[in-house]
Amino acid sequence: MGKRHQARELALKVLFQLESSGDDPEEVLLYHAAEGAATADVTNFAGQLVRGVIANRDKLDSILSETSENWKLEQMAKVDRIVLRIAVYEITIDRHVPTKAAINESIELAKTFSGEESGRFVNGILGRVAANVT
Repeated sequence: MGKRHQARELALKVLFQLESSGDDPEEVLLYHAAEGAATADVTNFAGQLVRGVIANRDKLDSILSETSENWKLEQMAKVDRIVLRIAVYEITIDRHVPTKAAINESIELAKTFSGEESGRFVNGILGRVAANVT
């Protein structure tokens, strides 16, 4: 498993915990990084993703709401919603990773943590998001 995949997985775990708690993001990141014996590179990239998603959450949620025709954000599975936020951040704001790589990574995370159907769901939404990025 590549470092960037490990970092996205770490970011997913951190953001999942933060979704339902008022915990300090940096403390949660360090806790999960230590628990998973993450390297400094993995922890740093995960931290960038976590901070980026938190700082841009309203914009990310707006993009997801506009793109998802049949699902409101609140109706989405928590894992799917967080995976989508990370990917939309990478595709529309960060833009340091090729769009295809961000989408493929997100599909794998969704399948691993939420199931096969979630992979298709995430793929469909991110395909529409990517089509709107210029």
